[in-house]
Amino acid sequence: MYIPKHFNISDIGEAVNFMQRYSFATLINVSGGLPVATHLPFVVEQHDERVVLYSHLAKANTQSADLLSGNSLVIFTEPHAYIAPKLYEKELNVPTWNYLAVHAYGQVQLVEDETEQLRELERMITYYDAGYLKQWSGFPLEYKLKLCKGIVLFKITVTDLQGKKKLSQNRTDTDRQSIISAFSHSTDANEQTIADYMVQDYNRNK
Repeated sequence: MYIPKHFNISDIGEAVNFMQRYSFATLINVSGGLPVATHLPFVVEQHDERVVLYSHLAKANTQSADLLSGNSLVIFTEPHAYIAPKLYEKELNVPTWNYLAVHAYGQVQLVEDETEQLRELERMITYYDAGYLKQWSGFPLEYKLKLCKGIVLFKITVTDLQGKKKLSQNRTDTDRQSIISAFSHSTDANEQTIADYMVQDYNRNK
């Protein structure tokens, strides 16, 4: 990912927080020389400097056959907003876009042990719908194992984490405050979220 220095997310914790907030991500592998992608929910965990991603996809999904072929890329992205030139102080300007994204690279490890598979499913249930865990716990073991046979569970230990937050850091304070003001009063949820991130970044670096 192209990341100018002033847009770089250098703090691992900041990148992980973003990944956890926008955890429905895109898994990309290469098959026959072409990129293939599947949109999946991920559980994102940080253990000191190590980041691990957990997920699963349908065994019938042809991408499951390519998970072990080289590195995988998982793209986390969500809030973005168009920046109109009218928000800038000077008239001689062009439109642009503010957004955040994290690219996580790593080698897939399949989870094939039945006990570990059930543990990984419970990890995801706890992460996304803890209230459902009691219901899941009451299901017959045979039913759970049958479900496991229809999916491919995996984890990725991230070896390269690239984070970008393009939040007008290269603009003047006047321009940044103009955008924040406009987006804070917007009815568009994306613009409101971008304004929040801009405020956080501005306060962190002022």
